[in-house]
Amino acid sequence: MSVEGTSRPKHAVVIVNYGSSGLLLRNHSHTKGTSDRLVIIVDNFSSTDEQGRVVDLANLFGWFVELMPTNVGFGAGVNAGAARAVREGAQSIVVVNPDAHLRSSDIDALVDEVVADHELMVSPVIRRSDGAVWFDGIDLFLDSGRMASKRRSRPPSGSRRPWLSGACFAISAHLWERVGGFDSDYFLYWEDVDLSHRVLDIGGKLSVLERASAVHDEGGTHPSRPDVHGRSSLYYYFNIRNRLVYAAKHLDDRRLTSWKWQTARVSYEIVRGGGRRQFLRPWRLVRAYLRGIKDGFSYVRSARGR
Repeated sequence: MSVEGTSRPKHAVVIVNYGSSGLLLRNHSHTKGTSDRLVIIVDNFSSTDEQGRVVDLANLFGWFVELMPTNVGFGAGVNAGAARAVREGAQSIVVVNPDAHLRSSDIDALVDEVVADHELMVSPVIRRSDGAVWFDGIDLFLDSGRMASKRRSRPPSGSRRPWLSGACFAISAHLWERVGGFDSDYFLYWEDVDLSHRVLDIGGKLSVLERASAVHDEGGTHPSRPDVHGRSSLYYYFNIRNRLVYAAKHLDDRRLTSWKWQTARVSYEIVRGGGRRQFLRPWRLVRAYLRGIKDGFSYVRSARGR
């Protein structure tokens, strides 16, 4: 749908920051607050100096700021920004990572889609800075917890469920409130898989808008500095743990048992995705691997019983 030549209903761009004010300046200085577009920066506390830098940028570009007293995690941060958006009268919400660049015209295109269909959650095609596709839709395979994009030549077999990346998506305020926003139990990673699941459960729809695009430098906002030989330890830890959190929340007993039996292998595949060179310094990987499995199983026991 296009609404060119008319003013759009009020909408909000929500960005969660954690020690990334430099990325906000580099990627979002062009996204200024206007009468119909709110820009809401949620700062998860990392330091008083960082919060000062975020406030200065907000004053410069006409952004709203929500200052969190602690690091509440990505999902809870988005929830705080979305709540502010709704209070300010926004009818739709666009969530963007600090390390993702989205043109104003692409924001407009996403907003138009959810204005036209309030039951829709939509993402652009997300590319890396070199132009390669980073995201254009991903499936979660329900018999194992593995994932595969539609570009993968040999995806896993079995039933699957699509999900949209939290790096950039749009949703109507109506659908956001109806689904209850992000589940803060995840803290980091998998909250977008969970949200997509719940959107579908209540009769909503997921879509990738191919005429809209964003550029994402993956890893720019990792809260733990990546090793030169791979991704950050927290990336591995939360992806391993939260796979089991999702299973405890959404799977029947048969599938939950299947995921549990496959945890060691699938968790190793998550770590292996960072490349071979990281195994030259394996101890951080081992710690993240073991902690993720341990804490994931603890969550399952707490949520579902022994």
